[in-house]
Amino acid sequence: MILHFPQRLSLRLCGKLSLMQKPWEIENFLGVRNNQLHIDGVSAVDLANEHATPLFVFSEKRIQHNVDRIKRAADLIDCKLKLCYAAKAMSTMGILRAIKDAGSDIEVNSGGELWKALEAGFRGDQIIFNGTSKEIWELEGAINAEIYAIQVDSPLELALIEETAKRLGKRANVSLRLVPEIESATHHGLQTALLTSKFGMMPDEALESFCNYKDSPHLNLAGVHLHIGSQNPSGAAYTEAFQVLFHNLLKVYRESGIKLAHINLGGGFPVNYLRAESHGDQFAQDQREMLAADFDPAEAIKSAWESVKRAADNANASHLLEGITLLLEPGRSIIADTGILLTTVRNKKRRPIASANENRDPKIENDVWILTDAGFNVLLSVVTETLK
Repeated sequence: MILHFPQRLSLRLCGKLSLMQKPWEIENFLGVRNNQLHIDGVSAVDLANEHATPLFVFSEKRIQHNVDRIKRAADLIDCKLKLCYAAKAMSTMGILRAIKDAGSDIEVNSGGELWKALEAGFRGDQIIFNGTSKEIWELEGAINAEIYAIQVDSPLELALIEETAKRLGKRANVSLRLVPEIESATHHGLQTALLTSKFGMMPDEALESFCNYKDSPHLNLAGVHLHIGSQNPSGAAYTEAFQVLFHNLLKVYRESGIKLAHINLGGGFPVNYLRAESHGDQFAQDQREMLAADFDPAEAIKSAWESVKRAADNANASHLLEGITLLLEPGRSIIADTGILLTTVRNKKRRPIASANENRDPKIENDVWILTDAGFNVLLSVVTETLK
């Protein structure tokens, strides 16, 4: 169990928690015992009394469960699977160590996250480095740490990596990120594989870069990468993405002679945010489908892999998949449902709802305010229609 303290308080939890609604209960993680919420079998009241509130509590067991759920794909495909937790989802040191202990590698997006990953005990070959605007000192750190791959976002960045590796007298492992114009049914703000997004290189730019740098002694051109966005409601998007990656892998081989060592399919597996369905009717149908998406990532990867194997057979290019490694970069699907914020109710207020009708009976309608010791910096304001 991992504890995080938004702020230290001397206040203590008063009373007991009421019975949890069944839909929120998660086996071996969240449950109700003796009229108290239990997290990994530990009383939330005891945690609040010992550590004060507000208190974030993260379940290492749930992290392990979520990692294993995605890693199950390794048993369903006949290639090596490398799972790299997206540190941007949550990167406190306790979480990173729990991720490492759960058997996951890591994806970082800054020099600071790279430093934290190394401090948490990840080896260089367990780290990949994403990002659109890497600085020279960040590239130096990644190259010196001999990380598994720097995900290249533009031709300019590739030139900077080669220049930096040459100056350091080293060889950098790189993977070129593509923008393949794949649209999924997620929120428009979460789309990362469209021409309107800031990420990646056009496929023709990437192909030209492979050809231009194929003989560089300072670059190991190891893979191709894309990311179709987050909270994707359908596993079919991964089949389309994998097919695009294979098509580019084939073009790279035919035009440059490079046989790539890995394909990176990104992450974006969904989390069911409407598990209890208590707020489902507040969203439009397409939004409900996105926020309640809950397909099995391993099955989605299996279907995508089988589709690409058929494409490789049809192109007489099955040898390009031999010995290849598939990378995944899940973030929210590993961490989003593992944390609980414990807060204490400090006050309760009732007041009449403002009305132009001065003769209205104030007993009929009232605003009810429940005031806690967790501010807006750690907990969104919650409004309920009925509270008794």
